[in-house]
Amino acid sequence: MKKPLFKLPVTAILLSLLATFSGIAVAEVDNQERVFRFNISPNGYPPYLIVDGSKPSGIMWDVVNLIVPRLGYDVEPVKIPRKRVDPMLADGYIDGTPRAIEWTKEPEKFRFTNPVVHVEEVFFFPRNSDLEYKHPTDLYGKTIVTPLGYHYPFLEPYFKDNRIKRFDVSRDREIFTFVLHGEQFHAALADRLVGQWILKNEGLTEHFRSSLEGISQFGFRIMVRKDWEEFAEAFNQELAAIRENGELDAILSNYR
Repeated sequence: MKKPLFKLPVTAILLSLLATFSGIAVAEVDNQERVFRFNISPNGYPPYLIVDGSKPSGIMWDVVNLIVPRLGYDVEPVKIPRKRVDPMLADGYIDGTPRAIEWTKEPEKFRFTNPVVHVEEVFFFPRNSDLEYKHPTDLYGKTIVTPLGYHYPFLEPYFKDNRIKRFDVSRDREIFTFVLHGEQFHAALADRLVGQWILKNEGLTEHFRSSLEGISQFGFRIMVRKDWEEFAEAFNQELAAIRENGELDAILSNYR
């Protein structure tokens, strides 16, 4: 009987196999961690998020798609309905979403980057309406059409006791359709740039005017999980860099 040239102890073989498969598992985890799953919502939020074409676009998408690969991640767009975004982000199904701190019911549970841009929420009235807005009392007894899932801290006391009535619709562009065709609706509430974008693309610009006064001006940021502090800080550094070198202005100019 021939004797083997060498003989490894069973323990050594098992340790070797364990190390090999452990290495593969670690590599797989590392690969998963290098994908940034970014919520763009099913209907988008133009011009910040546009999902009409084969590929996402919009201000926030372009900024994320510019910065995040520089941090070593691939960006994967994910379409999550608004009401499911916060729990799915907290549970790790997605990694980030565009959000203003003021639009978040429990902002202390998340980490926010510095503002990418600022949004100004204003009222859009039918062109033939006599309504103006300078103070909430101007809207007492009126019904305002708003996008579903948005939080308006300044107006919440008035909505709560029905001094001003709120009517939610599921798609942002529908706020103008309801106001235009429903006599019971008096104004739409939206970010000024979003409203102008929708009206232009829907051919409704001549039918509406926006209030000079707004109810708020917020920073539009990227919201991530609380333990993504290092990512948020790195994102902020790159954001400052593209603001300084003109890359951010180049993106914004595409949507003005």
